[in-house]
Amino acid sequence: MEFNWLRDFIALTATQSFSRAAEERHVSQPAFSRRIRALESAIGATLINRETLPLSLTPAGEIFHEQAQAMLRTLEGTIERCQAAEVEDENLLRLAASQSLFTTYHHSHFQPHVDAGTLAVELGATAWPAEKFATALQSGSVDLVMVYWHPALTFLKSLDQGGFEFVTIARDRFMPVSRPDADGEAMFRLPGQEKARVPLISYGSASVLRPIVDDLLARHEGTANTLLVSSNALSSSVKALISEGFGLGWLPRRFCEADLSSGALVKAGDSRFESDIEIRLYRRRDNQKPMLGSVWRAVSSGAAVPADGLRPYAGVTQLKTNGGRTGLGD
Repeated sequence: MEFNWLRDFIALTATQSFSRAAEERHVSQPAFSRRIRALESAIGATLINRETLPLSLTPAGEIFHEQAQAMLRTLEGTIERCQAAEVEDENLLRLAASQSLFTTYHHSHFQPHVDAGTLAVELGATAWPAEKFATALQSGSVDLVMVYWHPALTFLKSLDQGGFEFVTIARDRFMPVSRPDADGEAMFRLPGQEKARVPLISYGSASVLRPIVDDLLARHEGTANTLLVSSNALSSSVKALISEGFGLGWLPRRFCEADLSSGALVKAGDSRFESDIEIRLYRRRDNQKPMLGSVWRAVSSGAAVPADGLRPYAGVTQLKTNGGRTGLGD
């Protein structure tokens, strides 16, 4: 059944004439009559009493007339809502990032745009597997993706195809940390001992940060003697277990800076077991949303700083864009 048939039926009941209704619907009378017959066939009941002049509705037609009006009102209202949502979406950017990046950089870099109504946070992204950040940007379901970047993160190579660009928001340090003992020293420390391997709190296989941990361990095979005791999806879960003294693990420095400053956590290895990481914001080059350019420029220039004067952690180096180039190895 087509919705146009409902409009035909409404026109016919209003005019009580096939010829006038056909003229109102801008079709020939034979074509109009066939459409009314098709509607009755789809309903399985005769709706029009053709034996009366003017035409009248059958009992089934009376019931269907009321419902047809309700269905058309619902359809038109739904269309209006969809069109309004399309307009709203055109003026709203969607940002996806991992949980640790949301909590670390959202307030300092993106909250002004959220307050202005130009940016929405895709909170579901906090539980996304690593690969989904790239596929979501490729499909256009999000406009901006904020991710850690490291050469070991091969899932980002799909964004190195010329259709994307990035800005490096900051640099951070990925480092092993542990709960301190009574003397303030790390309870667990690298390198471990061959006969007493260090318990490792790590990330699940779908985590953005897992490949970096694996890369560091592979580079120090034979010296970083660890025993995996827990794999977690979120950095907050990794940090919580480390804080409880279940083992050591790697965290971005800024994510655990307050704990390091207070002494709740301490470094669990020297610089050999650390690695630089970048925090990058990616977008599609062909995204034509009106607000994207201004938000991109504001974030690139460091202008996205809230009015209360809070600025990014001083140990994180602020950078510029990649000059419009793509290339994850730049």
